[in-house]
Formats: sequence, structure tokens, C-alpha cells
Amino acid sequence: MIHYPDRFHMTPEQSLFLAKKKWDENVYCGMRMENRNITFPQTKTILQGVNVPSVQLDDIQAVLNMRDAWRFLLASLDEPLTFEYWCKLNEYIARNEALEWGKLRTGSVGISGTDYLPPVPVEAQVRAEFAAIMTADVTATEKALEAFTWGARGQFFWDGNKRTSMTLANKILVPAGAGLMTITDKHMEQFNTLLLHYYETGEKEELKDFLYTNAIQGIETPVKEA
Repeated sequence: MIHYPDRFHMTPEQSLFLAKKKWDENVYCGMRMENRNITFPQTKTILQGVNVPSVQLDDIQAVLNMRDAWRFLLASLDEPLTFEYWCKLNEYIARNEALEWGKLRTGSVGISGTDYLPPVPVEAQVRAEFAAIMTADVTATEKALEAFTWGARGQFFWDGNKRTSMTLANKILVPAGAGLMTITDKHMEQFNTLLLHYYETGEKEELKDFLYTNAIQGIETPVKEA
């Protein structure tokens, strides 16, 4: 049984158009997910190459890192989604923000707001879990939701895990014409509440349902009559 059918069925041209149109909103979403003190206009200005003196340098670095990750994604839509590709996304996203970037963490980390402590990843196990998600016989949407929730709770990298997981989800969705995952300010508080519940319990269905309903955008295409 398919739990999450694709909500959108876009052509490659429509999908690429949407990704290029909305990627700045997704960069801002990544900043809000990390509770960074930056607005969407400030984010957009930085992405346009203009300095914003009121924004801290580490926040500017985070915006530029997400920009580079999106440039990489858009330039490699046809490339296979491998374990190494996933690590490359984190290499862009967490550059100069973590102890290491693009490599699985080798020590313990905590998560703000919860006592949940993700285990130190074992590469062979992570590779197997990643492969199982990528090869599952499910819709692109189901696969993207599973990839996001798995990566967010696993905290496999030293930093940038939610941003990396969302970018991974979009690498699944965009080439399939199934939409774009991003969380708006309107839904961010509820997202954070559900994410903390997921961290503490391991129960992800409520978070998946929320993301499916509220976080996947696309271009509606009329159904052609037979």
C-alpha cells in the first residue's frame, strides 16, 4: 500500500522551473530550521551578492553554503543519488561550520530541546540504511519523506543535518517532477514541535503527514482526458 502518493506530476521543464524559482525560499527555510536570526529579505539580498552588515558573518556563511549546495543540486539532477552524493551535499552545507564536513561524525552530539542522543553512526550500517531507502519500491514523495526523517533523527554528520536532509529530499523530488520540499514561516513552529516529538519517541508518521500536507509545493497540471 502506498502511504504517500505523489501530489504533483510535473514535466522536467516545470520541475526545473519551480526549483529555480523557489530555491531562495528553501535556503531561507534552512536558516529558520536552524533558528538563525535572519529574515527572508536579508537572505535574498545575500544570495544576490550584496553585503548585509546587520547579519552576522556565520549566518552569511550558512546562506552561501546553502546557495552552493543548491547550485550543485541543480547542476547534477541527472546524477545518481549515492551515499557519496549525500555526503557531498553535507560538504557544501556544513563547510566551515562543523568539526568536519562531508564525513560521518565520529563522536557524540546533543540536540537542543530534547534529551535524545543519536548514536554514533557506523558507516556500514548507515550505507545499508541509505541504500534501502533509495532502492525502495515507493513513490518519490514517500522516499523523500523517509529520507528526510531518517537523516534528521540520525544526525549522521557533525552539523547541518536538517538542511542536508531537506536538500537530499529535494534531490529525490525534483528530478521525479514530484515537487519541492520547503517549510514556510507559517508552519515552522508546528514543524519544530513535531520534530522534537519524533526525536524523543522515534514515531515519525505524524511528522511525515505534516510534511506531506504542508511542505511539498508544486505546479498543478490538469489531468488529460482519455
